[in-house]
Amino acid sequence: MKSNFALITLLLLLSGFFASAQTFTVSDNKRFILKNGAPFFWLGDTAWELFHRLDREEADYYLKKRADQQFTVIQAVALAELDGLNTPNAYGYRPLIDNDPARPIEGYFSHVDYIIDKAAEYGLVIGFLPTWGDKLFKASWGKGPEVFNPENARVYGKWLGNRYKNRKNIIWILGGDRNPRPNTNDVEVWRAIAAGIIEGVGGKDKALITFHPQPNKEGASEWFHDDSWFDFNMFQNGHCRDTPVYDRIKDAYNRTRIKPVIDGEPIYEDHPVCFNATDLGTSNAYDVRKYAYQEVFAGAFGHTYGCHGIWQMYSPNREAVNNPHIYWQQAIELPGAKQMQWLKRLIESHPILGRVPDQSIIEENNLAAAERIQATRGKDFAYIYSTAGKAFTVNMGKISGKELNAYWYDPRNGRTQYIGQFDNSGKYRFTPPGEGYGQDWVLVLDDVSKNYQMR
Repeated sequence: MKSNFALITLLLLLSGFFASAQTFTVSDNKRFILKNGAPFFWLGDTAWELFHRLDREEADYYLKKRADQQFTVIQAVALAELDGLNTPNAYGYRPLIDNDPARPIEGYFSHVDYIIDKAAEYGLVIGFLPTWGDKLFKASWGKGPEVFNPENARVYGKWLGNRYKNRKNIIWILGGDRNPRPNTNDVEVWRAIAAGIIEGVGGKDKALITFHPQPNKEGASEWFHDDSWFDFNMFQNGHCRDTPVYDRIKDAYNRTRIKPVIDGEPIYEDHPVCFNATDLGTSNAYDVRKYAYQEVFAGAFGHTYGCHGIWQMYSPNREAVNNPHIYWQQAIELPGAKQMQWLKRLIESHPILGRVPDQSIIEENNLAAAERIQATRGKDFAYIYSTAGKAFTVNMGKISGKELNAYWYDPRNGRTQYIGQFDNSGKYRFTPPGEGYGQDWVLVLDDVSKNYQMR
């Protein structure tokens, strides 16, 4: 009887442990993120001002719409960029007493609670930024004020960690568009927030954490790669057109020690290109597709979409930043946002955890970004993205199977066109259905014996 009682007690303790354990982990091969042990495709949206500018009805509308569009992660900031400390939220609350991070205001964070919980109802994960970086230093933009030091940063991080330790739909993102400055204590402040979060949630195994930097060559790994709290590398690759973002992802992918990598802020849809709409125009759905497919095929475990009207939740009664064209309620329907789901569906249609970047599959493997041909494969499938629909030559024999099925996959609508069966040896030349501006296509090759279903 005593042994049975002891066994029951142990089982109860273990069940409590697993129930409280972090939902998100890094895969064994250190390339991907798992949710409850299964592969998780991060399809993010930069809704930086979500907590600060939207009321509950608006937040509900936004979250439901993004869930319907198959997004999986919403990146949002507690202490927001656009005068987030001194301009109250939709209910009249500011986040901190006397702008002191050690003294959060309950009314403000109860609204944050509501949005996080509503996101969970829709199956969405919150990529949760404790603060935007201008609260650490303003640089040449941002309103601040600068309120953090290592001491109050740890207190704030612990308070947040403890408050949200039972929410299972949070991945933590430190940073917020600021790179740590040389010869300052910036790195110590961010490490203090991380340490506070870990203490608050009850241990490192209960918090998945990364860092959102400004554009740079190495992503957040430049400062934190070997920190024990730093689980995956995040880039901001900026808002210029046809940047060779795949090279940055490739270099991060090949780095030791191995960590997953993702672009947490690429070119936004409907954004002034390089902040210069007069000379360079405004970005569109094609621009955002190019970044998404090039980066994921180069080794990223997912992708973050962004939209100029959405990140700032632009509306008639709000200050506009960099001349957005339409209010957020209209911007949420832009074509690029709707087209991101087809990338997610493609990646999820084949085994995720064994997928690797492999430019040796193609002969034309070093073209510039505007015409880039980018390849990735698993053991028994391959995807090849032709950015401008240029023909290319495939080196067969890189995946399993005597015979391969071949399809064209359309990133604009997720439709497939069956091409035929091919011997898995030698070289074959493939010509996409269209070529030129806006004519990006994905060639899908499958081992016939695996019977993968491309819809």
